[in-house]
Formats: sequence, structure tokens, C-alpha cells
Amino acid sequence: MLAAPELKTSPSIAPSPTPPQDETDVSALIARLTGEVNQIACEKTKSIQQITNQMKMLALNALIESSRVGAQGAGFAVVAQEVRAVGQLVETIARELEGQLTTRTGNLKSSIERMTERARGERMVDLALNAIELIDRNLYERTCDVRWWATDSAVVDCAAAPEADRVAYVSERLAVILSAYTVYLDLWLCDPSGKVIANGRTDRYNVVGQSVADTKWFREARGLRSGDDYVAGDVECQPLLGNAQVATYCASVREDGKAHGKPLGVLAIHFDWEAQARAIVQGVRVGESDKARALLVDSNHRVIASSDGQGILSERVSLKLDGKRSGFYQDASGRMIAFHATPGYETYKGLGWYGVIVSGA
Repeated sequence: MLAAPELKTSPSIAPSPTPPQDETDVSALIARLTGEVNQIACEKTKSIQQITNQMKMLALNALIESSRVGAQGAGFAVVAQEVRAVGQLVETIARELEGQLTTRTGNLKSSIERMTERARGERMVDLALNAIELIDRNLYERTCDVRWWATDSAVVDCAAAPEADRVAYVSERLAVILSAYTVYLDLWLCDPSGKVIANGRTDRYNVVGQSVADTKWFREARGLRSGDDYVAGDVECQPLLGNAQVATYCASVREDGKAHGKPLGVLAIHFDWEAQARAIVQGVRVGESDKARALLVDSNHRVIASSDGQGILSERVSLKLDGKRSGFYQDASGRMIAFHATPGYETYKGLGWYGVIVSGA
């Protein structure tokens, strides 16, 4: 008899933590102060240059006046020449000071901008990792669910002899699971040929008698070596479920529920992908100023979840990985792209997916 599941839904998907702003705030403050110092330095050196220009004009006037009085003004002319020389020296020093300060403050500003950009990029990589980790942990539980439910006596008995009473009973019990585990659209019990012999939501999905033999997930599930193994399917639109976006997980149903018993059929559970994935990507807190787009992409870089709801299952992201599992870079349009490959969770190794943040999208 199928044991009633615990009356709980799968753990809720927590939103990403609000990203720290200290690094960028400090960098912005230093950059602003550097700019102010540079402006003040330029203003003060210009003031010095104005004063030296006045000194040079006075010295010139003094030379003119001394030439008018002849020999009596010769001594005064020497002083005027010295004043003029001092003015030129001060002007030279002021220009050198302005040039050196401008160069140094410019270098400092550039360094701060690079540090700020790096801090921003690393923060976005962390957010990309957070998103893919959340989905990995959620999908790990799906692999546990399907392997557990595939061993229950009601499922095993129906797969061994799909008589009408057994089909009705297992459908009833699968419906109980669905009422508690709200992350699934439907659960299907399939025979070895790929025909659906029972499902949990018979009132919503008329799938009994339909063939899934040509689906990738069924073909892979039929080849599983033991009841301890599972199939994690890519995200797809399932026509028999109203074209809903699902991630299908499968385990083989075996004789007596034993891991190495004779294969009797396949249990397929359809994870309600769109709703669950949307909660994750829309929970990423990047910051309004970044105008960022949070994505989950599959191993072919196809968008399978998007915080703006665009491009799902149709758009492909051109990721510049350079052989790395995580990193960030700027693309040709100036957008910052941050990514992190799936780390997997427990026995779920992941499917080569990535969490991606596109800033300035």
C-alpha cells in the first residue's frame, strides 16, 4: 500500500539575499573625493598662474618705466628682471604641479573604477551561483521523490499487473501526493512499452493510454541499471500537459520494489518548472541601478528561466566561458555578463546548467 506522504509542500524557494553595497559605496565615495581633489588642485594652480601673470605684467611695466628714466632706473630694472624670472619659475612649478596632480589623481580614479567594476562583477557571480544553487537543491529533492515513490507497493503492483482496480487505486494515491507536493503538475506510471497506465490528475490531464515511448526521458529511464538510478530531463514544453514547461524526473519501477529487481515500468514526475524557476530568478536582488536580468540557462546556453519572462526556451545566450566555471566580463555592447556553472547538490550532479546575470540588459 502506498504510504501517504508527509503533508507538506516542498521547501519554499528563498529569495537571494540583498547584495552588500559597502564595497561599491566606499569606492564611489573615494572616486568622488579624488575628483574633488583633482578639481581643487586645478583651481589652485590656475590661481597661482593668474598671480604669476600679474607679477610678470608688473615686472614688464617696471622695465618700461626704468628705461624711460635712463641710467637712474638701471638698478630698478635689475629688480624687475628678477621679479619677472621668479614669476616665470613659479608659473613653471605651478604647471608641473598641476600636471603631476592630474596624472596621479587620474591614475587613482582609474584604479578605483577598476576595483569597483571587479567588486561589482564578483558580486554578480555570487548572485549567479546563488540562483543555480537554489535550483540544484530543489531538483535534488525531485530525484529523491521519484526514486522513493517508484518503490512503493501500490506503484509496483500496478506496474506488474495493470488491472482496472489497481489502476484506480494507484491513481487515487498519486492524487494524494499531488495534493501535498504542489511543485508537480502530474505523476505518470508507464509500462515498459511507454504507454501511460495511470496518472494522478485524471480530471485535468487525459493521458492514460497515451504513448511516451519516443520521449528522451522515457528512453533513458528504460535503460536505467537499477532502482537507485534516475533520469533528470531537460526543461521542455509537454504537449500532454497543456504545453506547460516541465522538468521530468524518472525512475524505474522494479519487481518487489527492489533496486535490482526485474524492470516493470517507469514512474515519471513532472516538475512545474515555470512557476518554481520564476520564483528563483525574480528573487535575485541585484540592484535597480544595474538594470540586470537574471537567467538560468541549460548546457546549450538556452534560456530556461528569465527574470523578465523573455526568451524562455527560445533564446540562446552567447557565454564567453574561456574554459572557466565562473567569471564575469563585458560584451561588445558594454554589458557586464556574470556566470556560474551548476555545482550540483548531494547525489544530483546537475545537467551543465548556468546561473547568469546580465547587467545593463
